[in-house]
Amino acid sequence: QVQVAESGGGLVQVGDSLRLACTISGRTFSRSAMGWFRQAPGKEREFVAATNWSRRHTSYTDSVKGRFTISVDNAKNTAYLQMNSLKPEDTAIYYCAARSYGNPILSSLGQKETYDIWGKGTQVTVSS
Repeated sequence: QVQVAESGGGLVQVGDSLRLACTISGRTFSRSAMGWFRQAPGKEREFVAATNWSRRHTSYTDSVKGRFTISVDNAKNTAYLQMNSLKPEDTAIYYCAARSYGNPILSSLGQKETYDIWGKGTQVTVSS
């Protein structure tokens, strides 16, 4: 069974950086896309960043553009989310998601329904 697991969350100060990691384990599958989403208390889960694994296309929500970077390491079966210049509004549980089949159109990478494998999340808290 394929699983994804997030790591790297924590408590930081405004302006600090964190790097989240998402490691894939289990049977080999076609990793067509990876995404990061987040959910703050009392809010809906929202899109943060995504990449089309093979083509290296990336997309970001407007609020993190220029501050967050998504990347992948094929050899380590790991995706990363580098988060710089963190703000209190970035506080949330961050979830990694993977698409294990097909080749989704790029415009769908920001939709939760695109992904069929989800991690349990890692807490990121930005203190002012």
